[in-house]
Amino acid sequence: MKNRIIPLLAFVCFMIFLVGCGRESDSSKPQIIVSLYPLQDFAQKIGGKYVDVVNLVPPGTEPHDFEPSPQDMIKLHKADLFLYNGAGLEGWVDRTLPNIDQSHTHVINTSEKMKLHQVDKIQDPHIWLNPYLAQQQAKVIYESMMKIDPTHKEVFAANYQKLNNQFIELEKAYESLLHTPKREFVTAHTAFYYLADQYHLNQIAIAGLSPDDEPSPKEVSKLVELLQKYQVKTVFFETLANNKLADTIKNEIHAQAEVLNPLEGLSNQEIANKEDYFSVMMKNLSNLKKALGGANE
Repeated sequence: MKNRIIPLLAFVCFMIFLVGCGRESDSSKPQIIVSLYPLQDFAQKIGGKYVDVVNLVPPGTEPHDFEPSPQDMIKLHKADLFLYNGAGLEGWVDRTLPNIDQSHTHVINTSEKMKLHQVDKIQDPHIWLNPYLAQQQAKVIYESMMKIDPTHKEVFAANYQKLNNQFIELEKAYESLLHTPKREFVTAHTAFYYLADQYHLNQIAIAGLSPDDEPSPKEVSKLVELLQKYQVKTVFFETLANNKLADTIKNEIHAQAEVLNPLEGLSNQEIANKEDYFSVMMKNLSNLKKALGGANE
């Protein structure tokens, strides 16, 4: 195994050297690399045609499980700006940062100044599911883009204002969750704390912060009892994760299934349908209100 790793590292270093030599001729647009779909959407909306935005995580891939390839490392080295979520979502970032030339590539942790929730002493990274916190991430992105390309600051400012208005409308729509008859909802994994906290809801999660953190049989038994106590009629599934356990619990309590998208990435079908952060969040709102007994406008 060691004999394989050394040639691979040598290849990556050689390619990075070549990329560095030809860096300036690749594109006149700022190259922005992101690690998560919402960051991609916000950066693209702010930058428009004046930036190239690339999400390292391919469509349909769980970001919790992602590891960058040598080609991804080359993209990072070429980038003018690298935006990542932080809060432990991207386990590979801490290992990668020492290899990035930060005198060229501006590296921005979009959650760095936020007060983060912890589960068993582990930070919860799913801040973008709270519209107010996602709005803060968008502001960080906007300020970072203004620094790397001040020549288009007027365009960026106008686009950011449009984006900010979208957040304001989304926040107004989500305020309806403050008045639903039921307060408990069941999710496939612990992704919706920040959303639940904002609107005084009680998230009951089947798995932990990662979809792979499955509970023990004893914990599942207690969870089923809790759901029966609250008379839960809906179990929320996810688009990218393995929902086998959620399906088992749904059948155990005779509930129906609905989708609550954690927006960790879009599927190929969602991309084909031209979905974005805001359209998916509105679908989440509709499904939540239905499960919580609220009326859908």
